[in-house]
Amino acid sequence: LAPWIPVVGLEIHAQISSNSKLFSGSQVQFAAPPNSLVSFFDASLPGTLPVLNRRCVEAAVMTGLALNCSINKKSLFDRKHYFYADLPAGYQITQQRVPIAVNGSLSYSLCIDNKMSQMVTKTVRIKQIQLEQDSGKSLHDDTRSQTLVDLNRAGVGLMEVVMEPDMCCGEEAAAAVRELQLILQTLGSSQAVMAEGQLRVDANVSVHHPGEPYGVRTEVKNINSIRFLAKAVDYEIQRQIEELENGGTILNETRAFDSKLGCTVPMRDKEGKQDYRFMPEPNLPPLILYDAKSLPANMNHQQVINIDWIHERLPDLPSVKREKLVEQYGILPEHSFTLLNEDGLAEFFESVVKQTQMKPKKVIGWILNDLLSYLKQHSLTVKESPVSSSLLADLLNLLEKKEISSTAAKRVLVELWKGEGKTPLEIVKEQKLELLQDQKELEQICQAVIDGQENEVIMMVLG
Repeated sequence: LAPWIPVVGLEIHAQISSNSKLFSGSQVQFAAPPNSLVSFFDASLPGTLPVLNRRCVEAAVMTGLALNCSINKKSLFDRKHYFYADLPAGYQITQQRVPIAVNGSLSYSLCIDNKMSQMVTKTVRIKQIQLEQDSGKSLHDDTRSQTLVDLNRAGVGLMEVVMEPDMCCGEEAAAAVRELQLILQTLGSSQAVMAEGQLRVDANVSVHHPGEPYGVRTEVKNINSIRFLAKAVDYEIQRQIEELENGGTILNETRAFDSKLGCTVPMRDKEGKQDYRFMPEPNLPPLILYDAKSLPANMNHQQVINIDWIHERLPDLPSVKREKLVEQYGILPEHSFTLLNEDGLAEFFESVVKQTQMKPKKVIGWILNDLLSYLKQHSLTVKESPVSSSLLADLLNLLEKKEISSTAAKRVLVELWKGEGKTPLEIVKEQKLELLQDQKELEQICQAVIDGQENEVIMMVLG
């Protein structure tokens, strides 16, 4: 039997890191009291009009450039109609026809057979990035069988990143989203914290035989962690294969991932295709962007967005940072991934290297094997580490100068984790962990041991 080929495409909603919403002046703040951040426009009171937030446009342009997209100098806003309690206007403003950025790509790396030393780099095409408003939040209270609506999130700016179906398993999808998350955080265009709903992933999954057209796809909605994304995609691929091999059919439906059960469950079918009745948004003109060539001479810079100006100010992206770490410190490429994947770890490593005589290749061992495993064990972030970079550097300097053995260094580290404010040198002195360099002193100690055990020495000589 011919093998099944899985096809995975992702749609990712990233909440733009901005003080106010996409079309209103309301503040954006996670976990604020319900309905405390709602302007008249967010609540869709008659006569209110949208005003586009410059910061959100800049964040989308920055993200588009970082993902190798073409930026459309003219993009359009549309209304997408659907009825839901947390969408007060009965429509969402989005970019259906001409989005702000198109035709990009994202390169990501993953390990083969869980071997960190064997990494492959793959690329997923980015179809488009569009600006759109978020909806409010419905809180279903089952005990009182009622639904409460919080409109704090209504109108918050989102970038929807639409990826082409270029992936084939959960691990690939997870690696691509992790890389995107790092890029967004590096740019500052989104904080991309999945636990706070700032990055939400919808996965489209189908399977087919080689040479045949793509199969019917299902959409797994609102996955809120990278680990669950990998599980949801792999489960859905297996479910579809088993269904088809048992003579069943795949329904074009929306499913949700139940993380407790580890499986996807049906939400609603898409058979009767929903008609969103897209129409141009009448209250917003086309969004016009400029570059250095097209910028009119007498234009006020505060009123326009210059794509080239943003491009020049892009920070180093994660891939470039990794290359620099490998080049500068001679560490392994896979170690550069670990350093960047943990927030603040690369900075910690560089800080230790600056303060110690130990070679970076040896420092990385202490960082990854000792520091990182301790932090993971105690669910701490790098910033919460009880051992600062200077304390670790002091310890490694003692080891490098051969003042202590590596076994003693591990013991000192155990003491440092307690966070009692002692320096490595104080701990070494307290616990008498120094290596003895003075030959005479060593001879005296040996002599004292022999003198104190006269009977045993005689027995050994006679023996």
